[in-house]
Amino acid sequence: MIQIETDYLVIGAGAVGLAFVDTLLDEDPDCHVTIVDMHAKPGGHWNDAYSFVALHQPSAFYGVNSMGFGDDVVDDHGPNKGLFPLASGTEVSAYFSHLMNRRFLPSGRVSYHPLSEYLGKDDDMVGTFKSILSGKETKVKIRRKVVDGTFYKTSVPATHKRQYAVADGTPLVIPGELPDLWMRSDDLPGHYVIVGAGKTAMDAGVWLLEAGVDPDHISWVRPRDSWLINRTYTQPGPDFFEDVVKNQIAQLKAAAEAETGDEMFEILGREGYMLRIDPNVKPEMFHYATISEGEVDLLRQIKKVIRHGRVKAIEPGKMTFADAEVAVPEDALFIDCTATAVPFNEDREHGPQFRGDTITLQPLHVPLVTLSAAMSAFLEANFDDDATKNALGTPSPLTDTPNTYPLGMLTNFMNRGAWAQNPKIAAWLAKIRLDPTGQTVAKLMSEGSPKLAVMGGFQEAIAVGIPGLQRLAAAAKAEH
Repeated sequence: MIQIETDYLVIGAGAVGLAFVDTLLDEDPDCHVTIVDMHAKPGGHWNDAYSFVALHQPSAFYGVNSMGFGDDVVDDHGPNKGLFPLASGTEVSAYFSHLMNRRFLPSGRVSYHPLSEYLGKDDDMVGTFKSILSGKETKVKIRRKVVDGTFYKTSVPATHKRQYAVADGTPLVIPGELPDLWMRSDDLPGHYVIVGAGKTAMDAGVWLLEAGVDPDHISWVRPRDSWLINRTYTQPGPDFFEDVVKNQIAQLKAAAEAETGDEMFEILGREGYMLRIDPNVKPEMFHYATISEGEVDLLRQIKKVIRHGRVKAIEPGKMTFADAEVAVPEDALFIDCTATAVPFNEDREHGPQFRGDTITLQPLHVPLVTLSAAMSAFLEANFDDDATKNALGTPSPLTDTPNTYPLGMLTNFMNRGAWAQNPKIAAWLAKIRLDPTGQTVAKLMSEGSPKLAVMGGFQEAIAVGIPGLQRLAAAAKAEH
């Protein structure tokens, strides 16, 4: 028996699904949306993240389009000094709860079902979801489409499955448990071992150092080093506009000059647009992690870096790798940071976003996932057929290595070119908060600001950079 009806059934109440719904409500005033999510609160993986997690990027262009996030006061202390503050996980969760309770539900056009598992739909567009706690199933007639907001399969330490063996009695925590160490002040570890090389591991390292742990009492297992985006060049607003544009020009020129993605990153690293923790080690990974130069300086204090590939097993006082065993102090606490935010070995339903009765939300401008989701909603509401929508929004591949990055960057530029040539989309981008530069450019143009002079080098960079990206992207496809 059908119990409820809706126009769009959205699977997932994470940042992506919520950004889609937010824009859809504005662009299609008559539609009704039902959201089904397994968490107890909106916000997706932010519900499971470690307590000291923070956004990599400024809050100014994260979240949903209709509701501002963050303030315009830069940090005056700490490793992020001189840059816009990074919202904490608590602030992000509160933001999404506020969105649901103050905008979505009072509209009368959104039905929200937390702690519920989507079970699928039949050929008659009748979907089923089940309450996780009671097991009760609900049938919903879907008048238009199912929207899948789970493509990214985001993983955090609290929810992922470790890929190494842990012997009984091994002291092991996930990052979220570190702030509770104060409760065992008479039995603190004498050493800490960070396992993992991604942004979570970097956050754990910064947290330990800022908490006063001696760098000599920290070991760090880094199977691969990563290139990191210099946060200086991702800042919003007029004060940082010239730096942001210079970064884009530099990337295009590096693509024209380089023979490989690796070489492109080396060029950008020499110019300071990309960062790495160890200047003597070639990074093999790039996941769009964004970091400040102050954080890099902190992390370089950790000298005990272990490079034997992925750990196979841990036990008190010892780690085992494929070709080595490494001793650590017997009282060392292992910190598991091996979760990959976006697992690259997961099977995903890659392909166009718009697929008849289903929309599979994917990145259209990596790494700006909420802008991408909002754009998908705008396309859905303002264009009639799937072919047109898909032509205006080609999914960008998720990048794992420097060599595959040019493929994603090229897709970004091709999408942005298509948007700029469409008057309806261009007008929308000029006024939305999720686009990092749209409102800033409009403001500077209205003021006749001399800062716009930096744009003079952009067209020349495009002329040489796009052919370079095409060349590098062709090589990247084989690796990807």
